[in-house]
Amino acid sequence: MTLSAWAREAPADFTTQVPLTVSGEGPWYRLELPLAVQLSARQVDLSDMRVFNAAGEPQAYALARESAQRSESRSLTNVKWFPLYALADASETVPSVRVQSSASGTLVEVQPASQVEAGEEVLRGWLLDASAIKRPLQQLILDWTSERDGFQRFSIEASDDLQHWQSWGEGQVARLAFADERVEQHEVGLPGQSARYLRLLWKGQAAPTLTSVQLQSTSSLPLPLVWSQPLAGNRLKTGEYSWQLPVGLNVERLRIQLRQSNSLAPVTLYGRRESSQAWQPLSSGLLYRLTQNGQEVVQDELQLPGQTVQQLKLEVDERGGGLGAEAPALTFAVRATQLVFLARGEPPFTLMLGNPSVKAANLPLSTLIPDYSAKRLASLGQARMVGELVVNSTVAPAPTGTNWKKIGLWAVLLLGVAALGAMANSLLRKPPAKS
Repeated sequence: MTLSAWAREAPADFTTQVPLTVSGEGPWYRLELPLAVQLSARQVDLSDMRVFNAAGEPQAYALARESAQRSESRSLTNVKWFPLYALADASETVPSVRVQSSASGTLVEVQPASQVEAGEEVLRGWLLDASAIKRPLQQLILDWTSERDGFQRFSIEASDDLQHWQSWGEGQVARLAFADERVEQHEVGLPGQSARYLRLLWKGQAAPTLTSVQLQSTSSLPLPLVWSQPLAGNRLKTGEYSWQLPVGLNVERLRIQLRQSNSLAPVTLYGRRESSQAWQPLSSGLLYRLTQNGQEVVQDELQLPGQTVQQLKLEVDERGGGLGAEAPALTFAVRATQLVFLARGEPPFTLMLGNPSVKAANLPLSTLIPDYSAKRLASLGQARMVGELVVNSTVAPAPTGTNWKKIGLWAVLLLGVAALGAMANSLLRKPPAKS
């Protein structure tokens, strides 16, 4: 689309609008698009998204988005781990330790602060040395000895000096024997921050003996996930459910509603773009909602590869009791998309979208912002939506010019018909040949 065609677009050409307010340092402003706004677009790649000023003039803009698959920026590192012991009757206190480290901060030895006689100590947790990893940590992957099957639940704390600790939430891993099969969950999500050391502490039970510890890190922080509203599904047959997404989306995570306590469901998830395609496996895992040590433990999420899907199907191993006669509600998550625009003219600014015929008008971020960098992006002014989406009942048709190609084709066709008619008339007027 030419610049002149883009300039002719007006707010009336779009079905949906929402006012914006801006704050912070301009003239560039960054808006994180809610999922509901993205689903209001008439084009999957958001080509019909625009920002207008008070005079109805379009603003130059870019979309900050990323592919779900960024394996080239991720790395998996094996790290060292050190046991943390405490007295058996002091299970609620943090173990006190003496630490010896190298000049670079790498842990060499971790010992209890005071000697404890054999039989009085209990393994409370593990100290992980992540000092060699200089990038944000995204995932923790654990393995442990086979005699400790079942669920493992622990707290996660991070530190750079082994003195001051910050909570990173809780982790759950599991290894279960189920109907002659083994179901295992080894991965725990981390908040995407950097830390030199991690401390894992088990509460209410002794920690298992670890056999492997890996940390996945990334070269740059991904955009956050945005979650949908619950989506109703259909029951295809016993142990099989399906859902239809509003449009094709690069889904990265799903959350399946587990309505009843003491639910246990090994599942396999399939996806496809449209009904004419074959189902492709996307993920598998164990979903559960169980009571352990007086507390409810829940694992209701599945991680997906991020490919574009519009239809999903879940197959449940009914030997675990199933998920009920009705399809459970499903919520899905995609990577956030940010819109960055260069404010020109007078506010207020308005976000418009919803036109199936317009072409993409967004610029690369490096063109919109000459000195663009990830750090520069984070420092831009903020734009926020004010109020709810407003949907227009009709959209004015997109302006179109004279289609000379179509006129030319019709002219050639009519001339051809005229020529054939003349030839037929000439043959009819010609006298018959004498024998």
